[in-house]
Amino acid sequence: MPLDIDFIRSQFPAFDVAALQGQSFFENAGGSYTCAQVQNRLSRFYKERKVQPYAPYEASRLGGAEMDEAQIRLATMLGVDADELSFGPSTSQNTYVLSQAVSQWLEPGQSIVVTNQDHEANSGSWRRLADRGIKIKEWQIDPETGLLDPSDLANLLDDGVRMVCFPHCSNVVGAINDVAKITTMIRNAGAYSCVDGVSYAPHGFPNVDELGADIYLFSAYKTYGPHQGLMVIRRELGMSLPNQGHYFNAGTLHKRFTPAGPDHAQVAACAGMADYVDAVYAHHYKPKASPAVRASHVHDLFRDHEKLLAQPILDYLSAKNSVQLVGPASAESRAPTIALKLQISGEEAAKKLVPFGVMAGGGDFYAVRPLAAMGISPEHGVLRLSFVHYTAQEDIDRLLNGLDHVL
Repeated sequence: MPLDIDFIRSQFPAFDVAALQGQSFFENAGGSYTCAQVQNRLSRFYKERKVQPYAPYEASRLGGAEMDEAQIRLATMLGVDADELSFGPSTSQNTYVLSQAVSQWLEPGQSIVVTNQDHEANSGSWRRLADRGIKIKEWQIDPETGLLDPSDLANLLDDGVRMVCFPHCSNVVGAINDVAKITTMIRNAGAYSCVDGVSYAPHGFPNVDELGADIYLFSAYKTYGPHQGLMVIRRELGMSLPNQGHYFNAGTLHKRFTPAGPDHAQVAACAGMADYVDAVYAHHYKPKASPAVRASHVHDLFRDHEKLLAQPILDYLSAKNSVQLVGPASAESRAPTIALKLQISGEEAAKKLVPFGVMAGGGDFYAVRPLAAMGISPEHGVLRLSFVHYTAQEDIDRLLNGLDHVL
């Protein structure tokens, strides 16, 4: 069943903004438009529930109930228990807090594996643990393709490895790693997995249980929601790591790794992401289904639409001798986050696309390590063209027209 793009765009108020007419948004990897369901919930909370939640009076009770609703519904979509999902101010901060817990948990001689395919926000916190004497091993990409080879990881998985941190999808390479296969390898080696899903989740919410990840992180502001970081930690690992929250919250899993108090309104508004997924499912499918099944069907709708739009772009770029396409040339094996090294800098290329109604970005995108590993100067950077499921064929046409002139 094809995605009804008119219905989809009707759910995003940005497409009705006069100043954005004739503009195509290709910097979604930096943050997506926000769906109406999230905006409505956020506005309602600030108008009607902006009190301390969980008290017995009605406004407070409703505020707390909406926060709980967000946690329960999103966790169910992700295939995990409600208390295995926690909210924080950002994925970067969630990862930092998590790394502090892991550093206290590791024993002398144990190690962590990171990759050089990562956005720095994921690997940087882990790499800094080397200052505390913790051994950090690097699972390196192929410098020609930018891909991670699981057989290279197998060579790193000795008895001392306790955790492997890797991306579901790189924010410049775009390749989708086989998370289920990799987490099985990690588990069989007696270690735990920490998966950065920031660049994958915008293209369809994953079932974390099926992926087998012990930790899975992503950012709501890239999945059509407010500026929150969402983190799944499975119970067995989460309760064994040292508590980073208030001592009296040590027995509550979803509070163990959020030392700061929650942003009540933004947490509550995250339920709008579940509203949106349910609205998309109801529009395209009639049979009733569980939240996880609904999310799975919507995930596939999004991915099929994105692949259909991405392949012509990849084909066009692959035929250009003046372009170095970063990552796979097949839409099947990557997200529609497409980075290009051009003769001009990435930032200059993005500026040249503006008159053609293309909103894109240029630079290193905090992916300094993978770019350097592939021989691309971070100072020169790349042009990054990233889109999600609400992108239409007219946007692709506008982009290709702009690229014709810029290239």
